[in-house]
Amino acid sequence: MNKTLKTILILVAAAAVGYLLFTKVFSKDEGPKAGPGGGGGGGPLAQKVAVDVYVVSPSAYQNKITTTGTVLPNEEVELRSEISGRVTGINFEEGNKVKKGQLLLTINDQEMQAQLQKLQSNQRLYRDMEQRQRTLLEKEYISRQEYEQVSNQLATATADIQAMKASLAKAYVRAPFDGVVGLRQVSEGSYVTAATPIARIVDINPIKIDFAIPGRYSQQVKEGDKITFSTEGNPNTMEAKVYAIQPNIDPTTRTLQVRAIYANANEEIKPGAFVRTELTLKETAEAILVPTEAIVPEATGHKLFIVKGGKAEPVMVKIGQRSETMIQITEGIAPGDTIIQSGVLQVRPGSVLSIRKVKTTKD
Repeated sequence: MNKTLKTILILVAAAAVGYLLFTKVFSKDEGPKAGPGGGGGGGPLAQKVAVDVYVVSPSAYQNKITTTGTVLPNEEVELRSEISGRVTGINFEEGNKVKKGQLLLTINDQEMQAQLQKLQSNQRLYRDMEQRQRTLLEKEYISRQEYEQVSNQLATATADIQAMKASLAKAYVRAPFDGVVGLRQVSEGSYVTAATPIARIVDINPIKIDFAIPGRYSQQVKEGDKITFSTEGNPNTMEAKVYAIQPNIDPTTRTLQVRAIYANANEEIKPGAFVRTELTLKETAEAILVPTEAIVPEATGHKLFIVKGGKAEPVMVKIGQRSETMIQITEGIAPGDTIIQSGVLQVRPGSVLSIRKVKTTKD
């Protein structure tokens, strides 16, 4: 055997020994690992997921709608003059209460008063003429046509007086209802027109609570229902009564506008305030309630996982009302079902479960 062939054989033998050593070492490091059950297989579903579960059972539930609203005055109007002219008298104090019909402001009425006196003088003249003509007509000294001419003049003078009195009444701005007059926008001597705001008058005894509820509850709310509400900065809860309901659902927001009325005898609640309202619709004797953390929101609806044969099975559900901790399920599960309450984010369809704690409605 020559020297070259001998060298080649040595290299081949060395490579074979090196290969055997390499495979032996790495077979120990990367050999199959036993699963949780002791088997040689592995996979994402083989490892158990620790969860807490909740056993569904029917319970009494008082259906309440919690929403926000706004306080409205019972009545509100911005005072303006129906005629143009100079302000000659202001008869109210800002922030004071006024009575319906109370004189608040006077526009210069001297010219109209003079015209009224002229018309009244003409009326007296035509009245005397009408009486004389009637006497002559009864004695047949004049024709009926001559009498009717004077009678028409008297009727015209009377109508002119009524029109002038109506115009003169517009020179006096009076309170349209009982209320509180706000900040004055004009001064005595200023010139006002029909577009000039004078002041705002509001009636805040009682007040109105304006709020909206989801349109799907439109058949369950009615006039006379009670609501409770609270305002910002006031921890007290007050009760009002629904007195009016919008006849249609808003197609944009899919909500129904509702108004309630509150006495506000002490006038402590001001219009424009933000309120939180709670409307009780009805009590359901056997409602299905689950913890809110069990619900998984999705683009197509809401989902939760139920326990079937020790594994997780997803179920699409329809939800109803919710509280801080519980949510009503109207479709998808039944009493007796066991749902996953905690550990939902780690669960996948078909996951093998390790149940740590079982909860019920009584817990």
